[in-house]
Amino acid sequence: MLFQHYRGDLFIYLPDFDYYCPHSIKKVCEMLSRFGTRAKLLAGGTDLLSKMKQELLVPEIIISLKNIRELGTIQDVEGKGVVIGARVTHNDLVGSSILQRRYPSVSEAAHTLANNQVRNRGTVGGNIVNAVPSADLPPILIVLSATVTLVGLSGSRSLPLEQFFTGPGQSVIGPNEILTEVVIPNQSTTGSAYFKFGLRHSGALAVVGVAAAVTMQDGLIQHARIALGAVAPKPIRASEAERSLIGNRVSEDLLEQAGQHAASECQPISDIRGSEQYRRDMVRIFTKRALRKAIYGNIS
Repeated sequence: MLFQHYRGDLFIYLPDFDYYCPHSIKKVCEMLSRFGTRAKLLAGGTDLLSKMKQELLVPEIIISLKNIRELGTIQDVEGKGVVIGARVTHNDLVGSSILQRRYPSVSEAAHTLANNQVRNRGTVGGNIVNAVPSADLPPILIVLSATVTLVGLSGSRSLPLEQFFTGPGQSVIGPNEILTEVVIPNQSTTGSAYFKFGLRHSGALAVVGVAAAVTMQDGLIQHARIALGAVAPKPIRASEAERSLIGNRVSEDLLEQAGQHAASECQPISDIRGSEQYRRDMVRIFTKRALRKAIYGNIS
């Protein structure tokens, strides 16, 4: 199959590739096993096609997931939680009545991704599997204790999302496996929130991303989870910051202390988008904002 795209006054043709569109997850896994590294999966294509146009990837075979309907749904499953198919788009998350009712922070985090055109095509599975440290969905899903399901020819396995990533662009997914769903388990969280800082409004990658989920009881913080994005080789939990909150009554001093702990726990680099110290300062500030919103429902 031959595709072309327009660049300046030239039409640039992508190299030839074979295109498959199976109707089952089993068939996808069989194809991945058969074709190996010659094949790439296509869901939304926002990352894959961009890399192909830049000749960073030249796959011989494209396996489309568009005909696997179960990968494109969001369901509230009794006894399990909210199940999000890997082919669900970012705008599906934004507009989901299930998420807006149960976990609006996920819809809000999805709305911060890129621009409307990209959100219409980009998928949950792609955002996770690409394992980009600055990705916006992993932090909020991690604080909500989300798990991912990986399916291969030998069966399926489920693991916490925070254990999925191993480094920039790297994860535990096997060469013949496909990520099929993300599950946000049922929980009694008081609130959750995600905040990011980017250098421009539209299409901005996160320079810093902070998510928080808090459970309150009798005026005290019973449980807290904080996840940081774009400030380490992979999304990380701010464990010391979490521990500093447990069992305490909310105050500005307490939130400041948690922010300082989170700033000391992150592992930022200095690059064209921000220095290490600038990122640490942003982590401190955004940790406080995320905690405020998770607790009070606003950032005042």
